[in-house]
Amino acid sequence: MGFGDLKSPLGLQLLNDFLADKSYIEGYVPSQADIAVFEAVSGPPPADLYHALRWYNHIKSFEKQKSSLPGVKKALGKYGPADVEDSTGSGAADSKDDDDIDLFGSDDEEESEEAKRLREERLAQYESKKSKKPALVAKSSLLLDVKPWDDETDMAKLEECVRSIQADGLVWGSSKLVPVGYGIKKLQIQCVVEDDKVGTDMLEEQITAFEDYVQSMDVAAFNKI
Repeated sequence: MGFGDLKSPLGLQLLNDFLADKSYIEGYVPSQADIAVFEAVSGPPPADLYHALRWYNHIKSFEKQKSSLPGVKKALGKYGPADVEDSTGSGAADSKDDDDIDLFGSDDEEESEEAKRLREERLAQYESKKSKKPALVAKSSLLLDVKPWDDETDMAKLEECVRSIQADGLVWGSSKLVPVGYGIKKLQIQCVVEDDKVGTDMLEEQITAFEDYVQSMDVAAFNKI
């Protein structure tokens, strides 16, 4: 298994196809698997590989917390589609044969022209198979804590400012004021976002831009839908 060379167009295409119906490399939360693959990518994927680009931007937002994410890093070749050969040398592929798509080719040190041709045909079959898979829209439910400067901050105006932020893929939900001490209350507000269109870093940047009212913004809860 594996993505191959993630600095090559083919490797990035395989990553994009793999993430078409997934939010993360493994499981349902960011983990060391995402960090291992993220570090193997040289930079943001092209805009047309929107699944990979959405994932890349999302994992980038965890850069400061990457060491605290769950899981243990494995060799890069241990991640990715099970029916694609790891050509990077970072991990051995499973020895189990796959009669439908065998990408290993010849065992000889020097591949024959026939073996190369067969491998290219099977890679093309794999890409064709993945391209027919319907793309799922990955969404997340966020609970944001927006903190004012002091107890004299107009919280109604603060909430009005937050809800004035509009973007494709962003829907605001219910809200409430929660006491934090010394007469100060924070705004706790829910929203639903499409992961490839709206990120937490974008929300934080736009909300904290209302600096007359907002001191800081934190993500209190983050759940995939």
